[in-house]
Amino acid sequence: MLTPPRTVVRRDGGLYALERALQRRGFRHVAGADEAGRGACAGPLVAAAAILPEGRRGEIDGLADSKLLTAASRERVYDEVVARALAYAVVVIPAEEVDARGLHVCNLAAMRRALASLTTRPEYVLTDGFGVDGLDVPGLAVWKGDRVAACVAAASVLAKVSRDRLMVELEKRYPGYGFAEHKGYITAEHTGALRELGPCVEHRFSYVNVAAVSGRDGAPPRARRPVGETAPEPMEHAGESRGTVGVALGEQPRPSAPVGEDVVMEGGVR
Repeated sequence: MLTPPRTVVRRDGGLYALERALQRRGFRHVAGADEAGRGACAGPLVAAAAILPEGRRGEIDGLADSKLLTAASRERVYDEVVARALAYAVVVIPAEEVDARGLHVCNLAAMRRALASLTTRPEYVLTDGFGVDGLDVPGLAVWKGDRVAACVAAASVLAKVSRDRLMVELEKRYPGYGFAEHKGYITAEHTGALRELGPCVEHRFSYVNVAAVSGRDGAPPRARRPVGETAPEPMEHAGESRGTVGVALGEQPRPSAPVGEDVVMEGGVR
């Protein structure tokens, strides 16, 4: 019995090499999934999934891990992904649900929901870091997937830009915390605002730094949330573009930022 030849993906093959190798083996629709906001102590967790077309149409100029792009570059790449993707989806998990179910559970559930929402059924799934079960299709968890696979990088941009826009809107609802600047991550300015103002409903009370200033740090996450106040409905609705599903948030011009503005916030090195 003959065994099929192994698929070899060269390290220097570039961002599209892994998808192209899978497509040569018959997996035409390769989906990537990633999230944004895992390390933030305020705001939603946002996951996204995307399937890029085969061939040159699926090659997006400047596509890369969202944390390596400037804000302006991310916005441009986001528009290109939305315009070219065979299918894409964005799922928003509010802070209240993160507290109730736990971060990792919500992270996997959000990626699973995003992949299940794709209007084109994936034949193979690549995820960034964590494997996602229950998909009924083969998949692979790829270390630093947003720097290795184009579809995962596309998902990372969709998730990051969508979440950034949501955080800009939250700054209008809850002024004083600086959400539009730090996007809910732990910075000196955010820590100072938390101490002065206390947490708002969009903070994650299951996080140690938020629980410490809530006055109820010994209580479970549900009990730490502000009494009599509930989180607003998730700012999520479907928007169709070329048969895709996603979050329609409108265009909001944003100033440029240094390359890798999220790297330090998400535990990396600038």
